[in-house]
Amino acid sequence: MQTAAAVADFRTYPKICDLAQVQVQADQLLVQWADGRVSPFHHQWLRDNCPCPECVYSVTREQVLEIVDVDADLSATFARIDQGNLSVEWSGGHRSRYDPGWLRAHAYDDESRAERRAAKPKPRLWDSQLQLPVFDYSAVMEDANALLQWLLALRDGGLTQIRGVPTEPGSLALVARRIAFIRESNFGVLFNVQSKADADSNAYTAFNLPLHSDLPTRELQPGLQLLHCLVNDANGGESIFVDGFAIASALRQEDPEAFQALCEIPVEFRNKDRHSDYRRLAPIIALDAMGDVAEIRMANFLRGPFETSVARMPLLYRAYRRFIGMTREARFRLVKRLNPGELWCFDNRRTLHARNAFDPGSGARHFQGCYIDRDELLSRILVLQR
Repeated sequence: MQTAAAVADFRTYPKICDLAQVQVQADQLLVQWADGRVSPFHHQWLRDNCPCPECVYSVTREQVLEIVDVDADLSATFARIDQGNLSVEWSGGHRSRYDPGWLRAHAYDDESRAERRAAKPKPRLWDSQLQLPVFDYSAVMEDANALLQWLLALRDGGLTQIRGVPTEPGSLALVARRIAFIRESNFGVLFNVQSKADADSNAYTAFNLPLHSDLPTRELQPGLQLLHCLVNDANGGESIFVDGFAIASALRQEDPEAFQALCEIPVEFRNKDRHSDYRRLAPIIALDAMGDVAEIRMANFLRGPFETSVARMPLLYRAYRRFIGMTREARFRLVKRLNPGELWCFDNRRTLHARNAFDPGSGARHFQGCYIDRDELLSRILVLQR
């Protein structure tokens, strides 16, 4: 049975494989597993990750040890397998005990690292043929497993719909808080998407909105956007979505020079009204530490003039035109009308959304929206899974 003293985490780590043998070397322990894998663990790394109550506060599971307080020439006086765990005594007398499930999950030999990378959830790219993941409001609100399935679909696909949502104003907040707290912006906690004369955003007009991400003018774009339909009697106004990751992947294959330009050359986005002025300089395509596409930042109606070197300006325009052109290709576009009681939830840093123009004289159209950070989605998934 794992305890707080054995694993410095709230998660559990199943034992995938038994420890078979351990050898003490000059600056590391060489651990052999029952399946034949060999994992070296440097002394500094093992001491840094000691889970004992002296090194980790058992209530918060957070580390209190700082490695700078351990001798730089630390050595292991002995190491052995004790009741299935790795037991180590260090020069200076400190003793550590490591759970084999935790140790295997964090081993950093090449094979173990490659295994973890392969098991990491990957985006499921989609196009116009997407079978839209649809979930029931009552199930999401009442059943933890239904909630988890919705969030996993949202994490991996970036676009979901919930049906059967009450159409009373404010109902959206109940759904959003099943994930986490709502991120407030200058548009409020919940914002009303309606055509109005004194609009402070093109979203609050009746004309079409091109494909975009919301708030690209911020240091951190909102991770999730929820849009809930209360009334939709107007002609037009269909929702349009594209998978920005799928377009970036296609661009990477079809025009690598354009892809690289959009990853490297920053563009300034601006959101200005009578009371605020937000600006952010960032590339349209952001990559993560592994070189995978992590974010799309795009809203032509919030873009400032390009600024780059004279030599690179033609390349930037060519790449930008190519990206916008691809968002207009039928192969990528999913077009759906949102009906009362239906709700979109999508990854705002991946899935670009648009709206066809509508006729406000033909009937009322009232959506409510809100934002949640992507971190909250990922955290909620991990808590539900454990």
